[in-house]
Amino acid sequence: MTYLLAGLIVFFGVHLLPAAPRLRARLLAKLGAGGYKAAFSLTAAAGLALLVAGMAWSPRIDLWRPPAWSAAAAAALIAPAFILFAAANFRCRIKRAARHPMSLGVLLWAAGHLLANGELASLLLFGGFAAFALFDISRPRAPAAPDAAAPAAKWDAVAIGIGIAAYIALAALHRPLFGAAIFPLF
Repeated sequence: MTYLLAGLIVFFGVHLLPAAPRLRARLLAKLGAGGYKAAFSLTAAAGLALLVAGMAWSPRIDLWRPPAWSAAAAAALIAPAFILFAAANFRCRIKRAARHPMSLGVLLWAAGHLLANGELASLLLFGGFAAFALFDISRPRAPAAPDAAAPAAKWDAVAIGIGIAAYIALAALHRPLFGAAIFPLF
């Protein structure tokens, strides 16, 4: 569990920098924009590597037995999460309506996994992501600059298509990567 906890601290620690504008500004001044982005990316990647290793190496400590319906509920929550992940990268109506599509997608993804997994390592990992997403959605932000271009419906279709394709690909790879099938066909 040590690697998992270290990964949570490193990964979320670096992702909390935008919530600490003075610290972020000092780092930007010291490292420059490129240096800041590189340090941020490398730190986040190290945290992610620790999370993956921590999940693989953590002992299985069952806390509860998820009900049979939880796997289907998880699949139903995670599908729109992938559409929100994609929509976060386009100027589309989904992004405007969701306001925080990446964090909302992370929240749905984490909630789905919390429903379907009853062991301690999953509670720490997915509970951590859910808590961070809730924090990110609820934190005050400066108003965004007005966007002159209206969101285009074509980008909604692109986001939906990419989200569904990514969801299907992950469903096919979920068993070999993580040991659990999302659907009986995969």
